[in-house]
Amino acid sequence: MSTPFYVSPQQAMADRAEYARKGIARGRSLVVLQYADGIVFVGENPSRALHKFSEIYDRIGFAAAGKYNEYENLRIGGVRYADLRGYTYDRDDVTARGLANVYAQTLGTIFSSQAEKPYEVELVVAEVGEGPDSDQIYRLPHDGSIVDEHGSVAVGGNAEQISGYLDQRHRDGMTLAEALKLAVQALSRDTNGSEREIPAERLEVAVLDRTRPQQRKFKRIVGGQLSRLLESGAGADIAKTPEPEESDSGADEE
Repeated sequence: MSTPFYVSPQQAMADRAEYARKGIARGRSLVVLQYADGIVFVGENPSRALHKFSEIYDRIGFAAAGKYNEYENLRIGGVRYADLRGYTYDRDDVTARGLANVYAQTLGTIFSSQAEKPYEVELVVAEVGEGPDSDQIYRLPHDGSIVDEHGSVAVGGNAEQISGYLDQRHRDGMTLAEALKLAVQALSRDTNGSEREIPAERLEVAVLDRTRPQQRKFKRIVGGQLSRLLESGAGADIAKTPEPEESDSGADEE
C-alpha cells in the first residue's frame, strides 16, 4: 500500500489562497470612492447585461471582481438576506456591516472547506449615511476576512497599484465629476506605468447618492449623463439630469 501524499495545513491554505488570488487577478479592476454626496462605483465593463455593481437594499450597494457566476450567487444571497431581515424586523436593521458579516461567514466557510475550491471573488459592500462621516465601505477578500475602508478602495487584477494611486490623490469633499475622473485615471494605468484611454461606453458607473429624495439611493450613471460628467467638471448637474428607468430593486433581481 502506498503512503498517502501529505501536505501540511499551512501549505494547503497557502495554495488555496494563491489559487483564488490568481483567479481574481484575471478580472478587470474596479474602484469605489467616497465623494461629497455619497459613494461612487467605477469599473471597466464592456458588457451591458452582466453588472459588477448592484443595489442590495435602500442605502447599500454591492461591487465584485472575479468570476461572475460566483459573485452573482453571493449577490442574490445578500438580496434575500436583506429583504428577509427588513421584512421581519425593520428596514433600518439592514446594514452594510451585517451584510458584510454574512458574506464573510460564507466566504470563510468555503475557503476553509477541502470539499470544494475557494471562490475566486473579492467583494465591496458600501452603505451611504446621512453624512460622509457615517458612510461605510467594507472590502471582503476571498478568505472571508473583512477590511473596513475609508475614502477609496480598489479590487481586482491591478488593485494594489490602483490603490496606491488613489491613496495619493483622493481627498474628502470631492464632487462626483472629480471622483469619477480620478477613478478613470486610476483604472487607465497599466502595470508598466503607461496610460490608456477607456471610452465611456466601456465604463460601468453607479452611485449611492445621499441627496436623492427617494428611499433607494442607488442609481446607475449611463449614456449622455456619464459623458457629460467625464467631459465637464459640473458634478452638481447629476441632480438636474432626468433619471433613466431603474430595475435594480432587490426583489426584481432574484
